Amino acid sequence: MPEFLNSSFGLRLTIEQTVAEIIRFMRDDPRRRYKVTVGTDSERLANGSADFVTAVVVHRVGNGGRYFWRRFQLGKFHTLRDRIIKEVLISLELGKQILSALKELSESATIEGSPLPQWDFEIHVDIGENGPTKPMIQEVVGMIRASNFEAITKPGSYAASNVADRHV
Repeated sequence: MPEFLNSSFGLRLTIEQTVAEIIRFMRDDPRRRYKVTVGTDSERLANGSADFVTAVVVHRVGNGGRYFWRRFQLGKFHTLRDRIIKEVLISLELGKQILSALKELSESATIEGSPLPQWDFEIHVDIGENGPTKPMIQEVVGMIRASNFEAITKPGSYAASNVADRHV
């Protein structure tokens, strides 16, 4: 998979470096609460393939945030449903990797005496009650919950609907 671009510095980062930056951001103000979110958006290209952008956002609740994103193209997608399902699968795969690394680093930080601030983890999906994706909400939310993640749809799904969408 491609590396992540950093919203602040324009650097290319691996998943491990991205998680390290998230932790650094959280430690800058440990009294705050944080939300770490993953969301993917896509756009069908003229040749039938799709351009996918996945965003990882760390939100300092009530006081801004940072995001990281990556772009890649995948084969042919004939229906909107196929693309949406692929967006969810990409977010779930990355969510598992990010969450695992965060938990591992959080546990080692606690052992070293400096626990991470409180944080929540969510998967954001670019679907909502209005528009052609409405019939898919139950299916997609079910997929995410079956993987033990919190599912957020429009209008609250800013990682997919705003951040990733900005780069598609």
